[in-house]
Amino acid sequence: MKKSLLALAVLGVFAGEALAQSSSVTLFGVVDLSAQQIKNGNVNQKRMGADGINSNRLGFRGVEDLGGGMSAGFWLEAGMDPGLGTAGGSNGAPNQTNGASNLFNRRATVSLMGGWGEIRLGRDYTSGFWNTTIFDPFGTNGVGSFLNVSVNALGTNGGGTYVRANNIAAYFLPGNLGGLYGQAQIAPSEGNPGQKMQSFRLGYAAGPINVAVSTQQTEGSTLTTTGADWKHTNLAGSFNAGFATLMAQWDQQKGVGSRKQTTYLLGAVIPMGQGEIHVAYDNANPDGGTAAQNADSKQFAIGYVYNLSKRSALYGTYSQIKNSTGAAAVVAGTNNGGSALSGKSTGFEVGMRHAF
Repeated sequence: MKKSLLALAVLGVFAGEALAQSSSVTLFGVVDLSAQQIKNGNVNQKRMGADGINSNRLGFRGVEDLGGGMSAGFWLEAGMDPGLGTAGGSNGAPNQTNGASNLFNRRATVSLMGGWGEIRLGRDYTSGFWNTTIFDPFGTNGVGSFLNVSVNALGTNGGGTYVRANNIAAYFLPGNLGGLYGQAQIAPSEGNPGQKMQSFRLGYAAGPINVAVSTQQTEGSTLTTTGADWKHTNLAGSFNAGFATLMAQWDQQKGVGSRKQTTYLLGAVIPMGQGEIHVAYDNANPDGGTAAQNADSKQFAIGYVYNLSKRSALYGTYSQIKNSTGAAAVVAGTNNGGSALSGKSTGFEVGMRHAF
């Protein structure tokens, strides 16, 4: 009897070790801070900036091998502001259900994966936002972000679903389709206005070419004046020409009535030894509102990233937005106490990023 019990105990130890070997958990994160100078109109502000080239985060992710080509995984990722030492940070989601104060406000998902693709449940980026950030030379971060001019207050923002959405059920195509990739998402309202969302993305990446289209709709967006649906369509691509990776975007948002905004991007990432130059020109063209609401905003941004290692980098970025009469777009998402209405907004930052 004692020998049998001993044998069972030994088998239990080996079984535990086998299970442990089939799964893994990783702690990861990014700390990115900069010294910024923002000028809107005649008002200058010097401050500590965050998310200059990458968004600050702290996360945990894990994968378990289920056998037969199947695996299960989780991803928990929290935003943070290391300048203040606080959790949260900005996530482009101002309503009560998607606020930046949520613990894992960046991502909280569980997945089942196999040769047939991935089913992913939880809070995540929307399909519509993937194109916006991937094909922006600045990755929608820092003073040169595409979001400085693409996000507007004309009743065409998707509110809490522009960047991320809660309670998403998503399917991702497998990675063995000869360069074809894509995803589809749905999210229920669960009684929260502006949360019911559907989105779709399809792309092709092979050799130097990467091109994708995305479409997204949020029903009864909380940021539209009448609770009208918000629609977001993005067509973007990149081409690696060797001396530079060239990028372009056509981005359109539709909201109340005939109101819409079409934003264009032309940009490039140019390798320079251990560093790279990032450059972008963005042009936002609202339409369907009053004369002031139809005012354009144009942004030019240039930056340099010097890679100290695979994880650490120094960077500097300069951006300028020119607003036509009635427009008031600003760099870095702040008006710093001044106003860029019908005028200029400029930003300069120098910082450091470390990933772990």
